[in-house]
Amino acid sequence: MDHSASVSPPRSAIKARVLAIVTRLVAVLLVPIAFCRAPGRARFLACQWALSLRYPAEDLRGLAPETLAAFTHARAEAFWRDGQLIGLTSGYRDAAEQRRIFMAEVRRTGSVSAARRRVLPPEESGHVRGLALDVRPTEGARWLEQHGGRYGLYRVYDNEWWHFEYRTVEPVRLPHPDAAGWLYGHGAAYGSQMYGNEAWPDQTRPDAVDGRCSWMSDGPGKRP
Repeated sequence: MDHSASVSPPRSAIKARVLAIVTRLVAVLLVPIAFCRAPGRARFLACQWALSLRYPAEDLRGLAPETLAAFTHARAEAFWRDGQLIGLTSGYRDAAEQRRIFMAEVRRTGSVSAARRRVLPPEESGHVRGLALDVRPTEGARWLEQHGGRYGLYRVYDNEWWHFEYRTVEPVRLPHPDAAGWLYGHGAAYGSQMYGNEAWPDQTRPDAVDGRCSWMSDGPGKRP
């Protein structure tokens, strides 16, 4: 008889499951209220309200209208059809904020070229244009990678599972944000190859602390 102790899921995973269940329950309770405000959009509104309670630090302001519409409708489908929560950790950033993040990565890595593999300067960043979304949790990002194309949302970099951008045409996924430099070195061979079957390695974001983003905790945090 095997008396070995079973491995229990980590407390953080249990907490996430409980919060997901509570969020779905809250959304169901909010449907009648949302129906009074907009009968044809009750489930959509209830979902957005519930997710804003689950992820109180997320900020949808500044996103381009088409990006905002795509994201909110995609996560409403994920929520009601598959029970999957998708939150936003970082959306629009002004140029000063993006430059601060970029320069911090330059200092961390010791070179501009190394930093560009993780963060782009403001003149090249989709965040500054309101087209880029950094999402959570990983399960939500997987859902968006599989289904987001219906809404024009695509994962665009191999090394950033959390980063999606709104595009009117499905893009070729690049290995990292420094696409121009990488393509210059690899030539046209990459142009005929579509990436998208890579495993999900344990990657951390350039603005993360101890392997996770400080503002991604369930408590209050500052968005980068």
